[in-house]
Amino acid sequence: MDEISLTTLGTVLAVCIILSACFSASETAMMSLNRYRLRHLVTAKHPGAIRAQRLLNRPDRLIGLILIGNNFVNILASSIATLIALQLWGESGIAIATGILTFVILIFAEVGPKTLAVLHPERIAFPAAYILEPLLTISYPLVWFVNTIANAVLKMIGVSPKDGAMQHLSSEELRTVVNEAGALIPRRHQTMLLSILDLEKVTVEDIMIPRNEIIGLDMEEDSQTILEQLTRSQHTRLPIYRDNIDNVVGFVHARNALRILPDGKFTKELLQGITREPYFVPAGTPLNTQLLNFQCQKRRIAFVVNEYGDIQGLVTLEDILEEIVGEFTTDMAANMKDIHPQEDGTYLIDGGAYIREINRTMGWELPTDGPKTINGLIIEYLESIPETGTSVKLAGYPIDIVQTTSNTIKTIRIHPALRSQPQQE
Repeated sequence: MDEISLTTLGTVLAVCIILSACFSASETAMMSLNRYRLRHLVTAKHPGAIRAQRLLNRPDRLIGLILIGNNFVNILASSIATLIALQLWGESGIAIATGILTFVILIFAEVGPKTLAVLHPERIAFPAAYILEPLLTISYPLVWFVNTIANAVLKMIGVSPKDGAMQHLSSEELRTVVNEAGALIPRRHQTMLLSILDLEKVTVEDIMIPRNEIIGLDMEEDSQTILEQLTRSQHTRLPIYRDNIDNVVGFVHARNALRILPDGKFTKELLQGITREPYFVPAGTPLNTQLLNFQCQKRRIAFVVNEYGDIQGLVTLEDILEEIVGEFTTDMAANMKDIHPQEDGTYLIDGGAYIREINRTMGWELPTDGPKTINGLIIEYLESIPETGTSVKLAGYPIDIVQTTSNTIKTIRIHPALRSQPQQE
């Protein structure tokens, strides 16, 4: 070894350190790749992504290859550093060479390259895949031998190396991904995506038109009254019932009903002849399920019933779509029919207003995990029907009871500007 010059040894040592840095950076870059972006690039036929995906299909082989190479060049570098130290300082220089080499490898072959790889994984992983893939083919027998032993150890603790590295995201994890997309997804699109994820948490009971607000045609009325209601209605589909909504007959499309008007032969019998049978859904049906049910049943409107079969309200396809895209109407007065702003900054709100609608319209944070209406929320909190003039604080919002009847709260006044944190109640 004395015939080998210091220049040659130094050159080989430098090459070993560079190779060690390349192996370290490749390992970190490969493991830091965004698997979902990688799938997209593979679909787009990106050559580097395709090779990286093939390597990542068996991460045990990839790691085995990189670690064999990395350990080989590190051990070789250590041996060469020892030879250099012996030529320069004798046996006493071995400890010095070990300390210097440890520092150099730590900075230039480990921390530096791996930090760079974490910050720019694709710029390192894709070019590295062009080298690692043929290198794996060449050294496959050695990699196979090492992996066989390592995999046998892993199987003893119940881990299979053939398990895919790709993990499925939960809805909450997907929500985090959408929230952190930033400028990559427009804010309105983010809101829509998050609303889609929320559909499974909301039931038809949360968005239905309550029973007392259902507008329909009573077949017990005379034909002229029914005709006037039909022509003046703002709805395209109307429930048909006898005497009360519990005796529902079905739904009629206003367009179909108007077709029989030009003949001048409008009768209740003709109207009933174009009536479609009613469609009922349970009150606890999640919106994502009901959206699919509407699609499968070719329906746009359904009655919501409780466990006893009593009609509780009405839900439409448009109601569900509005949960995703927001209100279709641009008329704020229509959107705030139950909310009346006052000059002093307070709001008068009808007791029957839905809490979800209030929160969505005003951007408030009233609790939605209990009663559906503001009347029910206050009564549940007080455990009694309050008298006019009673004040209460819910979720930090000061609320005054403006008008009540013997069995319900008619109107409240809320002071959003005076809201405090809920824990201060």
